[in-house]
Amino acid sequence: MTSKKTIRSTWLTIRLTAEEATQLGQLASQSLSPSVSDYARRVLLQKPVSIRYRNQSLDDFLSDMTRLRNDLNSVGNNFNQAVHRLHTLNSVAEIQQWLLLTEQDKNRVLQLIETISTHLQAIYRQWSHV
Repeated sequence: MTSKKTIRSTWLTIRLTAEEATQLGQLASQSLSPSVSDYARRVLLQKPVSIRYRNQSLDDFLSDMTRLRNDLNSVGNNFNQAVHRLHTLNSVAEIQQWLLLTEQDKNRVLQLIETISTHLQAIYRQWSHV
């Protein structure tokens, strides 16, 4: 089955100021239209124009979660190194020292988990209107 392609052979020439052309380009870039011509054609013919919508709260949430994920990955790498070091220890004194050092990592993980939980609760309240 072949689709019939619309051939546009008639030209419509309009003159715009630089500011108008800039505004038209910005409006077209905010839409889902593939080109300024397509956007202008839809507006002129009063056809629906789909606009991109950005959810700022979702963008902020994703930014925070990305930062927290990176922090957790860093702590996870430190933990892996610490466990590897544990396997090489021979004396009780060395193991006790290792336990003291890993206590800081444990506290950092618990802080990050608490931060993630707080962010998730805030987003839940915001989206559920509680």
